[in-house]
Order: sequence, then C-alpha cells, then structure tokens
Amino acid sequence: MAMTDLLKADKGQPATTIHLVDENSFDDWRAAQPARVRTLLDARRFNGKTGYSNIIIPGDSEDEWSVVTTVANIDELSPWCLAKLAQVLPGGTYRLADDRHPGPAKLGWILAQHRFDTYRSDPEEPAGPRVLLASDVADMERTVRLADATTLVRDLINTPADDLGPAQIEDVIRKLGDKHDATISVTKGDGLEQGYPMIHAVGRAAAKGREPRLVELEWGRKDAPRVAIVGKGVVFDTGGLSMKSGKGMALMKKDMGGAAHAIALARVVMESRLPVRLHLLIPTVENSVDSNAIRPSDIIKSRKGLTVEVDNTDAEGRLILGDALTKAGESDPELIIDYATLTGAARVALGPDLPPMFANDDDLAKDLEEGAKQESDPIWRMPLWSDYNSMHKSTIADMVNSGGSPFAGCITAALFLQRFVPSEIPWAHFDTFGWMPSAKPGRPKGGEAYGLRAAFAMLEQRFTAK
Repeated sequence: MAMTDLLKADKGQPATTIHLVDENSFDDWRAAQPARVRTLLDARRFNGKTGYSNIIIPGDSEDEWSVVTTVANIDELSPWCLAKLAQVLPGGTYRLADDRHPGPAKLGWILAQHRFDTYRSDPEEPAGPRVLLASDVADMERTVRLADATTLVRDLINTPADDLGPAQIEDVIRKLGDKHDATISVTKGDGLEQGYPMIHAVGRAAAKGREPRLVELEWGRKDAPRVAIVGKGVVFDTGGLSMKSGKGMALMKKDMGGAAHAIALARVVMESRLPVRLHLLIPTVENSVDSNAIRPSDIIKSRKGLTVEVDNTDAEGRLILGDALTKAGESDPELIIDYATLTGAARVALGPDLPPMFANDDDLAKDLEEGAKQESDPIWRMPLWSDYNSMHKSTIADMVNSGGSPFAGCITAALFLQRFVPSEIPWAHFDTFGWMPSAKPGRPKGGEAYGLRAAFAMLEQRFTAK
C-alpha cells in the first residue's frame, strides 16, 4: 500500500469526523454537543483524560457517525496519538474536526498501517485503507516522505541477512541513485585493501558473493553546500573470532541499521530537493568467521594512517566507520552525520527508544535537538569526554579498537570515531538501536527508525533557509 494513498488533500469530500480532546479542552467540547451525545459520554464515564481511548458517536442518520479520542495535549500532538485509531477503525475516509495539527500526528496514522509481510505465506488482510484528509498539502507531502523513509528503515532492518548482504545493500543504493540521477561508485573486495584497509579487514572472511564494499552516492549541484551521511552496514555480526553467544547473535541482522538510517535520510533529502551536495557513504560487510578472519592482536593501518590494534573483533563497526569517515572528511563537507548500531552500552545507558547523539559542535547539537523536539523524535546528547581517550591506548600501535573496559562504552566508541573526523568539520554520531523490542501503536516489534526525522529537520532548517 502506497503511503500517498493514506494521506490525501482535503477537497471537501465526504469523510467521518475525528474529534481530538484532552483533559483541559474536554468540558468546552462536551458542552457544545447535543444532549444525546452528552448522555452517552456520561454513561461511558468519558471525561477526556488520557487512557479512555475513544468513543463512537452516532450521528443524525443511520449511517452517520464520528469518533472522539483523547490525547495527552491537544496543542502538542505526538506522532503516535492517531496511530491506534488507524489500526482499529474500519476502512474509509476520515477528517480531523480541527485540522490545525502539524505532520507528526499524521505520520503515526500512516505508519500504523504499514506491514512487513514479505515472508508470510498468508499475510494479514487489512480492513481496507484508512485515509486521512489534510488541508496543508505541503505538510502532507513532507509527512508522506518521512513515512516512506521510516518504512524503508523498518523493511531493511527486518530483512534477514541471507537476503540482504553487501551486494543487496549496494543494489538498494543503486536503485535510489538511478531514480534521482545520482552518481554511484563502489570499491569492493581486495580493491579495499589499500585505500580502505579497516573495511577490508573486517569483511574479508565473508563468503564469495558477500565481499565487503564501500558504496558511495553523490547527488546535487557541485557548488552546493556539501553534506556527508555515513551509515554502518554490517549485514550480520557473528562477533568474528571474538564470537558472540547465541543470544547475543539473535538480532544481529539489524547490525546494518545505521546504513538503513543513512540511506533513508539520503532518500528524503533527495526527494525534498534540499539544496545540498549530498555524499552518502555506506561501508557494508559481513563480520564472519573463516581462516582469514581478522584476529585479536592484529594491527591494521587505517585509511587515515593511524594504526589500530584489534583487541576485540566484535568491535568491528567502528573500524569500518573509521575508514568511511576519513573518506567523507577528505571532501571538506559542511557537516558529517553518521548512524550506527554501535554499542550495547548505549542501550544500558538510555534504553532502546532514546538514541545517544554525540557532536563535536555545539551549534550542530543544538540544531539537532531542536529538530528532535519539532518532530517528536527524541535524542539525547552524550559527552565526548576526552579523558576517556586513554582507554584506547596501545603499547604497540596508535590505538586499540575497544580497550576492554566495562565503563563508558558508548562514549569510548564515539571517541574512537572522532579520531577519524577532521576537527574543523561539524560532526554528529547517532548510536541507534534500530529496533522496537515490543509493539506500540504505530510501531510494530522489529526494525525502527530513531533520530531520522530529527536529522532531516535540522538539514531542512539549515539549508532551505540558505
């Protein structure tokens, strides 16, 4: 089902009305209703407090009805306040009684109707599309683009690694590039050994046909401000020779979640025609075990020239990102953003729903936080605490990749990445989980986008204004 089928311009067509109320607005709204409606509300003990879900209100004729539903704050709607309605209402066309509300509320309406049923032999049949009418066409189009980007992240993460290897990641980017007349370049296999030795080292043990690669996409006017977006694309992470347990490996198809976010952000940038020179870089590998797998104690010379002693082959994401960030910085972009499912420590610190964001530039961090607030896409800035660089000290190389300390894992990982970013270039790093552990309205269990809308809002504000 196309996202554009679920949100359409309001041209006065017939539609069922949805009334939104909160605890403060309920009494005034109730007073304006006819006596029969007030009686129904009282009988149901409906008082506008959050938790009383919704009520169907009969109309004047047999086939006429409307819906009233409670929200936490009618002036600050969350993206998910309409999601439950979009899942339970019958198929049809709906209109908000008060359509002053911005896109985030309508985003959940669309996403609640998305299904990942590629592998189901008998997919669940939806009860017909539930279409929401919108009066602001520009806002509607933007919302649809963000919904499409979110479902792209979900679908890519949910796809098993057997069907989504490095070659398939490359294909996704190539199709995106073809659609938007972008330039694609790929360095793969043994061709990585000289220019991108850390990407090569992590991915060299993968089977034939699943060789590591760095996929790059460039789009936009060459004289436009340059923006680099980097995403960790480990299609499956066994941990390498520092092998994960069975339980630890269970969700590792999602270790390309950073790449999914980066690709989706690049897509919405191009679809929105932001006036930038976009540079998307996706290092994509499978961290496998074979006789030529990278070993603990091996030393790799990075693209930047720094030597890295590998003390843990399960800290591989930062290695491939190091080479990709170095390449991104060589073109002197105005800013760099990277996404990675990088550390379990980030989940311990902030849980699955709140991605840590690290930034070397206060203005960039502030703009991202404002974008997060605007889009109800929460993020939390974490410190690049430079004293912890000592945890990367090696006695025989420039640095180690992990350090082995149980402390500050997401901070030390971010500090490792910072070593590969030119200090004068504003840079932000998202350590995202990329996964919804249990279903919520509009957010099924499985792959999920975090920090995507926040970053787009930041880019939109910065570059549209120019």
